[in-house]
Amino acid sequence: MCSRSRAPWKACSPRVAEPGLDARQARRRFERASASYARASRLEAEVGNRMLERLDYVKLAPRRVLDAGSGPPQRALARRYPGAEVVALDFAPAMLRAGKRQLFERNHPKALCGDFLRLPIAAGALELVWSNMALHWAADVAGALREFHRVLAVDGLLMFSTLGPDTLRELRAAAGEARVHGFADMHDLGDMLVAAGFAEPVMDMERLTMIFADGAALLADLRASGQTSARADRARGLAGRGFLATLRRGLAAQMREGRLPVSFEVVYGHAWKAPPRRAADGRSIVRFERRR
Repeated sequence: MCSRSRAPWKACSPRVAEPGLDARQARRRFERASASYARASRLEAEVGNRMLERLDYVKLAPRRVLDAGSGPPQRALARRYPGAEVVALDFAPAMLRAGKRQLFERNHPKALCGDFLRLPIAAGALELVWSNMALHWAADVAGALREFHRVLAVDGLLMFSTLGPDTLRELRAAAGEARVHGFADMHDLGDMLVAAGFAEPVMDMERLTMIFADGAALLADLRASGQTSARADRARGLAGRGFLATLRRGLAAQMREGRLPVSFEVVYGHAWKAPPRRAADGRSIVRFERRR
């Protein structure tokens, strides 16, 4: 089930900052989930396919492509751009190793372990940065967007999908606000793109509903795909029986016709790296075009 909302992006006042993430804990979550991620990441696969459809409307022939936050390396981008060098980057080595059997296939992405905030890639080296459902795992989303801008060549394209604030509202209602990740608003992401130096940002959003057998199935799916809390302010001790009983009751109360519907707000964005307006020494750059 899904509903789509399209609206022109416009700058607005920033919302209150969401709690930060513990990057080490997030990495551990995905390391543990590396063996089960491929079968459990149905939402990520569906959104990835929808992003690929959007590329049909973009005239782009990249020589080098970064799949930022790839999980196990995928071949979709390599199939779309057979002449390009595709690099699959993830911060969890086990996720990259999960695709090692295919690493030696013809035109398979090269695996690279790294963090969004310190990409081990030279400035201006890429024509396309693609990030499917991974940006919300960055400890500093604005910092990640600045890094994406740095590694793109002029006229290069950033295309991404991420989760918005209406995601997992059923789990949030049952578990409490402090136990579920916060996610950046679509308009805030647009502001961050402009602040990072991108031009012509385009943002839109759709709401997807996934159906689970019950609350236990939802929690098992989140664990199997590595999507459990890594909030920096999370409670460090084990959850007691009382909390678990309350959580189960809260999720059971939201079941409909014997199934549990769970909401996901998916935010899509793309923007281009425009030519610089200022030189490194601060002087303005003025371009003159010859009349034809």
